[in-house]
Amino acid sequence: MILTDRKEITVRFSEVDSMKIVWHGNYLKYFEDGRESFGIRYSLGYLEVYRHNVMIPIVKITCEFKKPLVYGDDLIVETKYIPTEAAKIVFEYIVSRKKDGDVVATGSSTQVFLTPEGELLLTSPEFFTGWKKKWGIE
Repeated sequence: MILTDRKEITVRFSEVDSMKIVWHGNYLKYFEDGRESFGIRYSLGYLEVYRHNVMIPIVKITCEFKKPLVYGDDLIVETKYIPTEAAKIVFEYIVSRKKDGDVVATGSSTQVFLTPEGELLLTSPEFFTGWKKKWGIE
């Protein structure tokens, strides 16, 4: 099963730079918005993870810019969960302009599981294994 989520966002004035286009760093925030929306939809939100006494920091993130966004543009962040047997969470992102469907950016992120003390978990926590079974991911 492929799990995806779509989040709509309107570009705010504070997100554009002196060239009147979205500043590149804001795309990582759009990815974050996508992860949060995905987490709410599929019961894998940050608060849910924290309830299981686990942290999930990002250890890798990529972003490829295709076309610019400007103030007032409506965009869609499509967030797709990428299954892996390793003890990590991988997402891919497609950011598109709503009015014409043009892809403006793509990217991915990788998160790992840590104990509250910062120790890396080499196997997936029990709650995450259960989450994957719930959604038919194995």
